[in-house]
Amino acid sequence: MPRPAGLIAASLSAFFLLVPQAYSENARQLPQSQAEVQLSFAPLVKQTAPSVVNVYAERMVQRRSIFDDDPFFSQLFGGRAPGRTEKQSSLGSGVIASTDGYIITNNHVIEGADEVKVALADGREYPAKIVLKDDRVDLAVLKVDTDDSLPPLPIGDSDDIEVGDLALAIGNPFGVGQTVTNGIVSGLARTGVGVSDFGFFIQTDASINPGNSGGALIDMRGELIGINSAIFSRSGGSNGIGFAIPSNLARVFLAAAERGDKSFERPYIGAEFSTLTADMAEALGLEHAGGAFVTSVAEDSPAAEAGLQQGDAVVAMNGHPVEHPDALGYRLLTAGLGTTADLTVMRDGKAREVTISLERAPETVPRDQRVLEGRNPLSGAEVANLSPRVAQELRMGNKLNGVVVVDVQRGSPAGRVGFQPRDIIVSLNGVEVSNTQMLQSLLDENANGWRVVIDRDGQRIRQLFR
Repeated sequence: MPRPAGLIAASLSAFFLLVPQAYSENARQLPQSQAEVQLSFAPLVKQTAPSVVNVYAERMVQRRSIFDDDPFFSQLFGGRAPGRTEKQSSLGSGVIASTDGYIITNNHVIEGADEVKVALADGREYPAKIVLKDDRVDLAVLKVDTDDSLPPLPIGDSDDIEVGDLALAIGNPFGVGQTVTNGIVSGLARTGVGVSDFGFFIQTDASINPGNSGGALIDMRGELIGINSAIFSRSGGSNGIGFAIPSNLARVFLAAAERGDKSFERPYIGAEFSTLTADMAEALGLEHAGGAFVTSVAEDSPAAEAGLQQGDAVVAMNGHPVEHPDALGYRLLTAGLGTTADLTVMRDGKAREVTISLERAPETVPRDQRVLEGRNPLSGAEVANLSPRVAQELRMGNKLNGVVVVDVQRGSPAGRVGFQPRDIIVSLNGVEVSNTQMLQSLLDENANGWRVVIDRDGQRIRQLFR
């Protein structure tokens, strides 16, 4: 016996096959059987809805005071002037991914939360702990401890879906209670959505509203194909343009959480990419623009060892087309660490295959992360020695050498004069800075002034402090 979801899919297929015939006859047609009259998503919803939960996140926030940046009050009150503390709550959705309590949701649903609770469709509530989160892909995994066996939603293969496929979105919009909407897959590999650094979304016209974030986008087999994450809206409500993170990425992220990883590591290949324009495509012998153009390759990196060169255009990976650099990043993420990737590369008008190892970014030098101190303009800046690992963590591309600002303490001299995370300290008083220990030694010297050269997003900035 086919399961109810499969029966619905078959019946819907049969129903939609009648539509072209009806229109060709220029006449409306009544349902031909009782089964067609009774077509419904209800069996599919009963099968899948128990796997979608409500996620409640609470955080304590402190209202800013007019004295926050005043040095006297900051010192008097231990670094921060007193303000009014209040509790804020947010509501989202999540998807049960295992019988033992792992739940997938969006990072923005639980970001900054001091307490997280999960409510099942049947009303049961559990406290949840955050196991893994990542703002760059906007995913998080929660864990509830319970002796009950929870109903997981099977994770489907998001590479199998096509534009036009039917889809259901399940979540808790506006906090009104669990809600199901239906639509189709409207687009694939969408980029430029703006909710995170991630750029490979499934687009759907199934209504998604605030509160749906972290909920399930399912196919007609009752399998998870996406985590609902964002909407395009001028009013705050659904305009029929919603976006979901593909299930194949959610699967890899869940596996990292179940392994106990403390962070979601990306494969390091040591190459940077840009969008391939129409002029570039013509020069490379491509029929149309599309792909990832190689702008740089780091020495001794996996990309260099595989033979990838500046000026190459990556047009496919493991048989999947690569439409833009974000698509390549997505393919690398879902391939996973410790594997290899077969890239189809256009070079001199010819296609060639390049096999590249997907490895963890190496920490080629000890990071020696420290907070600078003393009476100098860099006091309060947290710095580290650059390596591929540190550059990847700070999203800096192939910046591999020197000393980088990791963070700046609020209200510190470094913060007041404008130093920012990802600034590379190139030189101090005319001396080239090679490591953090050297930088601290230079700052400890008595000086009448400070001449600092930094690299900020590829631009050299010279500053003089007295």
